Formats: sequence, C-alpha cells, structure tokens
Amino acid sequence: MSDSHWIDGVAVPSADATTIDVINPADGSVAGVVPAGTAADVDRAVGAARAAFPGWAATSVAERAAAVRRIGTGLAARRADLAAAITAEMGAPVNLSSTAHVDFPIAVATSMADLATEFAWTEELGSSLVTHEPIGVVGAITPWNFPLQQVVAKLAPALVAGNTVVLKPSEIAPLTARILTEATVEAGLPRGVFNVVHGTGEVVGEAISAHPDIDMISFTGSTRAGRRIASVAAGTVKRVALELGGKGANVILPGADLAGAIEAGLGMAFINGGQVCGSWPRLLVPAELHDEAIELAVAAAGAYTVGDPTDPATRIGPLASEAHRQKVDGYIRRGIADGAKLVFGGPGHPEGLTGGAYARPTIFAAVDPYSAIAQEEIFGPVLTITPYADVDAAVSIANSTVYGLTSGVFGPPEQALAVARRLRAGQVDVNGGHWNPLAPFGGFKQSGNGREFGPYGLAEFLETKSIQR
Repeated sequence: MSDSHWIDGVAVPSADATTIDVINPADGSVAGVVPAGTAADVDRAVGAARAAFPGWAATSVAERAAAVRRIGTGLAARRADLAAAITAEMGAPVNLSSTAHVDFPIAVATSMADLATEFAWTEELGSSLVTHEPIGVVGAITPWNFPLQQVVAKLAPALVAGNTVVLKPSEIAPLTARILTEATVEAGLPRGVFNVVHGTGEVVGEAISAHPDIDMISFTGSTRAGRRIASVAAGTVKRVALELGGKGANVILPGADLAGAIEAGLGMAFINGGQVCGSWPRLLVPAELHDEAIELAVAAAGAYTVGDPTDPATRIGPLASEAHRQKVDGYIRRGIADGAKLVFGGPGHPEGLTGGAYARPTIFAAVDPYSAIAQEEIFGPVLTITPYADVDAAVSIANSTVYGLTSGVFGPPEQALAVARRLRAGQVDVNGGHWNPLAPFGGFKQSGNGREFGPYGLAEFLETKSIQR
C-alpha cells in the first residue's frame, strides 16, 4: 500500500502524483509517505462504498459482528507493528503505544462485536414495529493523537451496523491505517466495505464532508475543524457526529485524598504528552489547600521523564509535530505574560532535547480561571492549578469553558457524586473511575454531539424506521 489509497479492495495510486511526508517528531526524519488525495480519489472511494452497501447491509448481524471480532484479533496479532508505527508517526512513548494505543481499540472492537447480539435491532411499540437500520456510506475523519483508537471507535460500530466506510486518517499519523487495512482484508471484509483515502482536511476532508453520496460524517478533532465540517455537510443534510475539543477539570473536594487525587490528575493532564481531548488540564483545589497542592504536583511532575519515545523509561515523548510544539510553547509564554505563577517547567525545549518536537511539562499555579491558559485548549503537557472558595464556586469554574467533554471529581463518595451530577460534561470520573468500553463517550457544548462506544455508539450509525400496522 506504499504511496497508495485503499479503494474497492485494492491499493490505488492517487489521481495526483503529489505525496505527503510523514515526519517522525522525535528527530524530524521521514517515517513514511502517503499520497495527497484529491476529490477524484474521494469520488472513486465513495462509489466503491456505495456499490458495496446493499450487500453488506443485507449480511446478517452475526456475520458482521464476527468480521469486526476478526479485525480485533488481527490488530492483536500486529501489536508490535502498530506500536512502532504510532511511536514513529506521532511520538507516543513505546510503553504507552504498546498498551493504551493498541489495547483500547482491540477492546472496542471486541465489545462492539459482543454487543451486536444484545442490541435491540427491532422493537414493538404499541401497534408499530420500530427497526434500526444502517445509514449507508459513512465518511470517517480521524485525528493524529490516537490514530488507531479513533479509527476503530468509528469503524467497529459502523460495520456492525451494516454501513460501508470511507476513511480519511490524519495526514500527520496515517501509518497505522495501513496496518489496520491489512487486518480488515484478513477479516474477510468484502471489497468496497472499507476504503481509505489519504490527504489533507482542506482537500479530502472537504470532499468527504460535501459528497452527496455520503450519508453520515463521523469526525474527531478540533472544534474549529468540526464547525467547518458541520457547515459543509449541511449542504446535503447528512448526519454529523462530532467529538471535538475539551478542557476537563479535576475538582478536588475537601476531604479527598489530596496526594492520590493530584497524582491521578497529573496523569490525566500529562498522558500522551497532554494530547488528549479527554484530559484534565485544570486542577481545582480548595483555597486552603492551594500551597500543599502545588508542592504535591511539582513533586509528582518530576517523575515524568521526557525523552526518546523508543526508550521504555520515557513517560513523555515529543509532541506530534514541530508546529504543534510551537503552539503549546506559545501558550506557556502567554501564561507567564498573563501573570500565572510558573512552578514547574516553562517555555522552550527540555535540556538536551533540541532536535525534536519536545516540550517541557509545565505547571502554573494561582491561575485566573478565566485566563487564556485556563479557558482554551492547549493540547500539551500543561497543568493549571486554580484555588476555589467553596463547592459552588468550583462547579461554576469547572463549567465556565465552552467545552464539556470530560472531568474528574475526588472526594467523599456521596459528595463527589453530587458534584459530578452538576458538571456539564459528557463523562465524569469519580475518584478515578475506570474506563468502560460500553459507556457512552462524547461532549456537551462545543465539545461536540453524538456518542461513541457501547450501545449509544452503535446507535449513532443507525437510522430508525417506524412501521405502522
């Protein structure tokens, strides 16, 4: 598949000879090459998906689920190759890329296959028969921060639902999509059911969003890009599911295990170099615990070793690109200029790491909750600590951004649950709740619409028909 798209079950050269280099952010070397796709490439892929749709939709649910399960098995067999590709294309430390980056999508594929037999595909409602049927052709547009997970989170439910798919992976991190394609072939997907068109959002993403023969867009990425996709897709009134930005808050209540809450919260702020839409980059603490929280956070941050992502000792690798590093660095400098108290890290490269897209893990304290670094999505290893006067103030601060994707609450269980119910976010973890592949994931406000995972994620890819009798 080198330098090719995947259309109608075969590797296909692009309609344009232009290519895109995939840059290893650790050293600036070229990790791979993909074609710069065109609208003509999208047309061809959509045509293949449209032709394959009737046959795939008519395939039994059990057969579709079995195919998705085989894809998960194929990914597991390629764990080492997938982890190496993820580390090379976006800089995730090898310990993270070989676990979360690969384990999560395998779990999603397996759980979606299991769910297929339990899902209520038809329902009796009075005198009506309500059926849930595939939408048609799904355009999936995915980001670079979790390049395999974000694809499988769309592909698995779309296929189980009976849809066909045209995928545009991020041009920054497209290499895992090629390995995934091998798994879909071995899983026995019919030709045209899964298609991949590489390229930029401005060209391929626009063409997918506007295409009249695509019935649904499922997008994960920035809120800015989500607005554009929704606008373009409105021309054909297709369904649009958006999983967008976040600015999660970690609310620590009086009576919480402060050290444990800060350690868990710092992990949620710095994981994947902070390049996680569902991270918690804002730490909210009672005012009387502010100084102690700073000491604990700074002490814990010292364990986050920055370095070569292929070294198992590394906890934070490079950011995904030099352009993104410069953006994060700009926010750190903005925080200093706006008067936030820098207590760890700061702007510039870490010592001895000037040859890649490395940033210094950074902590600000005494942060104005309405300042730029507390309100805007930085998408890097930057934690802000803000003191609050009482629980009502904490809830108000937590809900003050335009985002509403995730948050965390630590404290006495009943009080923490009461605060979790007040937070305007699609997912709230109480005292470090564990990830559940069956639970719905998605955002309030400008963090998007629609849900992924479990029965709610499957329902996103289905139309509902009422048959009156």
